[in-house]
Amino acid sequence: MTALIILAVVIVIIVLMYNSLVAKKNQVDNIFAGIDAVLKKRYNLIPNLVSSVQQYMQHERGILEKVTELRSQAMKPGISDEQKIALDKQITSALGSIMVAVESYPELKANTNIMHLQRTLSEVEAQISAARRAYNQAVTDYNNAIEMIPTNILANMMNYRRKQVFEITEDERKNVDVGALFKQ
Repeated sequence: MTALIILAVVIVIIVLMYNSLVAKKNQVDNIFAGIDAVLKKRYNLIPNLVSSVQQYMQHERGILEKVTELRSQAMKPGISDEQKIALDKQITSALGSIMVAVESYPELKANTNIMHLQRTLSEVEAQISAARRAYNQAVTDYNNAIEMIPTNILANMMNYRRKQVFEITEDERKNVDVGALFKQ
């Protein structure tokens, strides 16, 4: 009788660990799907932004082509989560370059379409930032679960692997030199 009770307790523990791992994996997938939706919204804004600034920014043609190319890479079906994260970093950097370049064109800066696009992009960037924080927390919980004893044993049997978190780029880590911005 005691052996049956011990066996039942062990089975319950294994089932709880299994369910916990599956829940953490699904949480990561669910939050990443939310990030995907916001990134898609950003990708839909990019053609409007590029077409709005294209005629003014002939000198920054390379930036516009880079953003367009990165967008088309990000829109390809079947790219991995890691590729999406890498492309997101590049697009964030390229969009920042466009916004800095817009400041050099007074007519463009005063254009109502550009102002609307800048506001919309700022809102989307805030949504992406919030979704990244939620994703990183879910990934940290998931990675802890698949690496800690005893759930790591079950995670290895389920072939669960570490997930990559969103990290900021080196440019985003630098302090903004406000004085230099006013000198331009």
